[in-house]
Amino acid sequence: MSRLAFSTLGCPGAPVDQVTALARRYGCGGVELRCADGEIVPPDASETAARDAGLRFADAGVAVVCLASYVQVGAPGPGTGEALRRHIALARAAGTPYLRVFGGDPDDPDTGARAAERLAEAADTAGQAGIRILLETHDALLTGRAVADVLHEAASPHLGALWDVVNPWRAGEPPAATAAALDGLLVHVQLKDVASPYELAPVLPASGAVPLDAFRRLLDGIGYGGWFSLEWEAAWYPQAPPLADALAAFCRLMQETSP
Repeated sequence: MSRLAFSTLGCPGAPVDQVTALARRYGCGGVELRCADGEIVPPDASETAARDAGLRFADAGVAVVCLASYVQVGAPGPGTGEALRRHIALARAAGTPYLRVFGGDPDDPDTGARAAERLAEAADTAGQAGIRILLETHDALLTGRAVADVLHEAASPHLGALWDVVNPWRAGEPPAATAAALDGLLVHVQLKDVASPYELAPVLPASGAVPLDAFRRLLDGIGYGGWFSLEWEAAWYPQAPPLADALAAFCRLMQETSP
């Protein structure tokens, strides 16, 4: 199966048939399902609905790589742990091995400590469900070092890192340093391109400032064997080119840089 995937962030509101058709057309073996209102598996979905969606993808020969939640594990308040448990149940029902989570507010000095505590508390539940919770380089935890510090503190094999390549890069962390920080923790990679560290609207892969070819060589060099997933942020930037154009450029880039 191809290790190429894409997030449904690039086709907000699209039904299963449309998503699987895109995957087949561009040779993508998997998809990340954005877990948001109006999507295939929203946060309030029943486990039965999530299971049905997962089975439809399986029948089409497309893996559900990850359930991309918006749970901020470092957020204050008592509801975060319950939200995390609910999303673990949805991920299990959908048949995906991974649940994506975020850290939280960059201006809250306690975000990292709370994130480590919540992840440690949820790790056994995730393991029993056959799910690995992936903490993304995002918001308060932009760099590989910040994500690694939280994951080392939480200390569970049922946790891992998701490297969104743009965020550590725009924070000034060299890719080799991110890779070193995430050694033994890296599970999943999201690729995208932007015009500069200060202009985050998506541009077609390999047309912007992000050194995606160098990232690919680096990841191959460290023996990364997971998915390469295009995160095309059409939900946030509706003026962006169509996902089909982005997928064509993404697949061309990955073919040109394959070992």
